[in-house]
Amino acid sequence: MSLKEFQIEKIKGVFAQKGYKFFEGKYNLNIVGIRGYLREAGSFDDLLLNIYQNADGDWVLDSFRITTDAGTYWLKNPMNEKGTALLVPNQYRGCYAIGKHKGQYEALVQVKPVSVYRDDNRDYIMDYDASTIETGMFGINIHRSHPTMSSANNNKCSAGCQVFQDPIDYLNFMAIVHKSSQLYGNKFTYTLLDQSDIEEGYV
Repeated sequence: MSLKEFQIEKIKGVFAQKGYKFFEGKYNLNIVGIRGYLREAGSFDDLLLNIYQNADGDWVLDSFRITTDAGTYWLKNPMNEKGTALLVPNQYRGCYAIGKHKGQYEALVQVKPVSVYRDDNRDYIMDYDASTIETGMFGINIHRSHPTMSSANNNKCSAGCQVFQDPIDYLNFMAIVHKSSQLYGNKFTYTLLDQSDIEEGYV
């Protein structure tokens, strides 16, 4: 078994354990965020995996560097009086669609409720406190950081969104998203895992 096949089987196993849906069929996407152990505010220290079958039916695993957490500016300056949003690990079925991030450029935008922790103590330590969880429409989108260059840090890039570090990675990802939408419609599932859900050293 190749490393790619092992990684895909590992993700499928985690999904099965959690009762999550794993999608099969050409360009039927499994969009998976992995929140890494490091969890350093301001860093792109997480991964987004895009797992799917290509036109020949072969499995593909694309891996992109992202952040699943809010940037340092927004941790210190929450947009919401309850605190900065941090997405709760879960599978969000059909919660995303191709749209415009803040009306400005194409992204996967939130179209159904998701759940977030609220971090309200205005420091650089991200707090994942279950007692603060709320569910609703918060504009937790999947988008890029800088339009033309890879961002060195996540200061203002994310106020809770899932954000790509590299714009080329993002364009490649969105190209596959469009192929998928032509076959299955403009509705996408996003699954966020913790690194502890899979294996040490994966990220």
